[in-house]
Amino acid sequence: MKRFLPFALSLPVFLFALAIPGVGILGPIVLICGLIFIHELGHFLMAKRMGMPVEVFSLGFGPRLVGFKWNETDVRLSILPLGGYVKLSGYNPEEPDAEDPHGFLKQPARKRFLFYAGGILANILGTFVLLYCVGLSQLRITEVHAQPSPLLVEEVIKGMPAEKGGLQAGDQIHALGELRFPGATTQEAITYIQSRPGQNLALEVERDGKPLRLQVTPQGSSGAGKLGIQFMPSAFTTTRRPFQAMDPLRALPLAATETARSAGAILHSLWQLVSGQASVKQVGGPIAIIKAGSRAAKTGWENYLLLTAFISMNLAIFNALPIPFLDGGHMLILIIEKLRRRDLSLVFKERILTVGFFILIGLMALVLGLDLWRLKH
Repeated sequence: MKRFLPFALSLPVFLFALAIPGVGILGPIVLICGLIFIHELGHFLMAKRMGMPVEVFSLGFGPRLVGFKWNETDVRLSILPLGGYVKLSGYNPEEPDAEDPHGFLKQPARKRFLFYAGGILANILGTFVLLYCVGLSQLRITEVHAQPSPLLVEEVIKGMPAEKGGLQAGDQIHALGELRFPGATTQEAITYIQSRPGQNLALEVERDGKPLRLQVTPQGSSGAGKLGIQFMPSAFTTTRRPFQAMDPLRALPLAATETARSAGAILHSLWQLVSGQASVKQVGGPIAIIKAGSRAAKTGWENYLLLTAFISMNLAIFNALPIPFLDGGHMLILIIEKLRRRDLSLVFKERILTVGFFILIGLMALVLGLDLWRLKH
């Protein structure tokens, strides 16, 4: 049942995303489906490494298109390439009362724990590899030059005039009062805002490919106007030095540091949500990911890989949460059984997994509802 959750969520989301103006679909499909596939590949390789028989390893869902046999495994491409799944021979871990002819439940707890951890480790490794590729490119940069282009809004400060006027992070500003972009520079925009405290300024903005007209009034502060935004040119050119033999080694610590930093940032955000320091309205779901993936794909391969790496780490941490039905939930059950020195009853496990299933359905409904709410605001 777990393997159909990504499909049940992804299909309507992708169909809905097709109707969103300015959202390309290829970049987000590769991003989300690729990361789900990597996750399932981790389970598959871990099962193979420990000698667990795998009946099916599929890229996609639905009827089989093409494939080949690897020992006992049917490695296949299915008709709907929205993720993938692994089916152990004769046993589905999400159905504790199912027959277990190949002895999955008789495997040592260590092996079963590693099987569940395989997908999490694959997403963490995927994050590292993606950040390594970006780091290998960025460490060769010697100069960065801003190009004439619309201004990209990086951050909107809560409670400031920009937020009150309707600006959002990710917006592209094409006109600010009498200034036009491309044309005026970033510094000219800053000076223009500072010199007009209390004056209404007309904005021409592009959001998700759709033009918007907004009004903002810079707030006076020590005689200088402030909108409460951070912005930058949306296009740059870079100068890179030639590739050097030591670059692959230099990129390793950069990738490791950024991987750890990404995990730390996600865990910090999760703690803020749990502790009530951050609003649940800040949580982004699949539609938000589709929109972000579309924007990143259009702004260059490095931004696209950075976003993919960040979402890969999100998937790793989400799947590690001790929620029944997720990998972390299965791992927690194994730890409890190890401490008790005996297994929980199959009936009790089934009840736990059923509760976990409905928790996940509720979370999916929540994030989709928040995504739809953002589209209307």
